[in-house]
Amino acid sequence: MKKILTYLVIAVLTMSLLAGCGKKEVKEPANRLEKILADGVIVMATSPDFAPSEFIDDSKEGQDMYVGVDIDFAKYIAENLGVELKIEAMDFSALQTAVSLGQVDMVLAGLAWKEERAEAMELSDFYNVTSEDNGQGILVKTDEVANYQKAEDFSGKTIAVQASSLQLSLLENQLPDAKVELVTNINDGVMMLIAGKVDGVGVAGTNGKTISGNYPEVEMSGFLYEYESEGTVVGMPKGETELCAKINEIIAKAAAEDLFTKWTEEATILANEIGWKN
Repeated sequence: MKKILTYLVIAVLTMSLLAGCGKKEVKEPANRLEKILADGVIVMATSPDFAPSEFIDDSKEGQDMYVGVDIDFAKYIAENLGVELKIEAMDFSALQTAVSLGQVDMVLAGLAWKEERAEAMELSDFYNVTSEDNGQGILVKTDEVANYQKAEDFSGKTIAVQASSLQLSLLENQLPDAKVELVTNINDGVMMLIAGKVDGVGVAGTNGKTISGNYPEVEMSGFLYEYESEGTVVGMPKGETELCAKINEIIAKAAAEDLFTKWTEEATILANEIGWKN
């Protein structure tokens, strides 16, 4: 009996030792880039109401419904990292919070560089830098365009803009006598303009041209803000410099292949074909 117990103890000890030798130490990712590569997925946040940058194609379903320049670029980023892309759509005002809290890996939403954004997020190099700059301006009713040709024409007028947007900053700094109406998305502002509830909607010029092409009731005013675009940026959680550096490499590669021009042309054509209305 003693011999049997002894053999059992030896067997148990031997199995424990073998199990210990076979166990590999799991190394935690040192940064977000390593985690993305380990998980095999990168999570992107966007606000799909800004054609041709990001918008919705109602003829498609699931992740495929999100289309536009930034969507194509996000897919290119995922492809170059060798991971899958997951898209999370949300209001524009929620994007910075989502990336600041680390709930997503990156934000692509036609982001302009702003100092407060640079303080809260890692911002990539500029991308989609084009020679054609349609500026930043204000949509008004088509039959009232002649009444809005200069800054003074907007004094006392109510302008709809998205919260936390570049358009809000421009409006507050350059048209201080105008009234601000915050909206969740640009489509809400356009509907309010058509209904006569606001006098204008702050938009990027390219976006405004796409909207007026599908809403004949509205058109870009003759006024443009004093603003020189350098392109747009990708937002990432603060401190994730490794991820930022990698995305900068991918931006340079896409620019060298002139992919942003291709994506912009394709997205603009698609938005017009489907009669995109946010």
